[in-house]
Amino acid sequence: MAEPLIRLKDIKRYFGSGDATVKALEDISLEIYPGEFVAIMGQSGSGKSTLMNIIGMLDRATDGLYEVSGKDVSKLSPDDLAALRRNTFGFIFQRYNLLSTANAEENVEVPALYAGMDGWKRKERARKLLSELGLGDRFSHRPNELSGGQQQRVAVARALMNDPPVILADEPTGALDRKSSEEVMALLKELNRRGRTVIVITHEEEVARYARRQIRLEDGMVVGDDGPEEITDSASKSAGEGVHGVANLAVETMESVKMALRSLRVNIFRTSLTLLGIIIGVAAVITMLAIGEGSKRDVLESISSLGTNILYIRPGGAGIRASGDIATLVPSDAKAVDETLDNIVTVVPTRTSRKTLRFGNIDYATTVEGVGAGFPVATGL
Repeated sequence: MAEPLIRLKDIKRYFGSGDATVKALEDISLEIYPGEFVAIMGQSGSGKSTLMNIIGMLDRATDGLYEVSGKDVSKLSPDDLAALRRNTFGFIFQRYNLLSTANAEENVEVPALYAGMDGWKRKERARKLLSELGLGDRFSHRPNELSGGQQQRVAVARALMNDPPVILADEPTGALDRKSSEEVMALLKELNRRGRTVIVITHEEEVARYARRQIRLEDGMVVGDDGPEEITDSASKSAGEGVHGVANLAVETMESVKMALRSLRVNIFRTSLTLLGIIIGVAAVITMLAIGEGSKRDVLESISSLGTNILYIRPGGAGIRASGDIATLVPSDAKAVDETLDNIVTVVPTRTSRKTLRFGNIDYATTVEGVGAGFPVATGL
């Protein structure tokens, strides 16, 4: 018999710690060979979904050995682990997990995008797979325009996009009616006949009968295993035989932009409201900043006009307020200051008095200030 494609030895998976520890898997040891059709069965809480996550490298075991084609998964870096998962497994989920904003063709293309496949090759392969699965006239239909069985067929096509050797299906018929369930399981059986290893996680006996090997779990332990079947079909595929490509940052960026624009286009009303809210918010921020900056400049100009470098000299002695019309400083004093001190820009003698102005028959009491020629320079006018 060939070397096992998947090998688990004494796998344990615990959640929590201390008294709250939950033992999801306990000493699981399995070997799955290329070309097998395996059904992993068990009731809810038996650990089958946890086992599927570990087999699919979506989760890591707490303890034990897990090898894929002889490679110890625990020793792989995150990038190497992602590459092995991408090239080894095609995932089929119970709820399809299709992108609602993308059509059938675009959903199928997603795995090849991460594999670095050229755009025209992705499109060609996606259409070929959809046509083979009876969806040749549904390329541009979105998930909400497809029946449950058709959505699951799109999910199968997506799982096959990178030509993986293993199909890992988690309750693939759980959301389907009887007829659609039979069609999906017949499809998985045909994929197995063509050489792919198929692992189905299920709790339904009718689904498990399609498999040639049944593994039963209970309380996180294997309680039944029909044993591996010798596969003589030379068409069986091994890990690492999937589609390989070189990821390109520019291509990935362009595809991300395309997906973003597609999502915006699909929800145009929501997009318009969001953009309107952003525009209003940005405009409000800019307006408040402009008002704040304008107010700041106005205050600074007002302070500047007051003359922060102006020294006022008033008549009178310390503690004595000038009163009446008595003047103890005369213009000659201003001239003496201007001529004596070097750091003086200008000296402005001023004389202030209360007067009454008359225009026609209207009188107006105001202050009249007499100033020197340097007044505009001193006050910034």
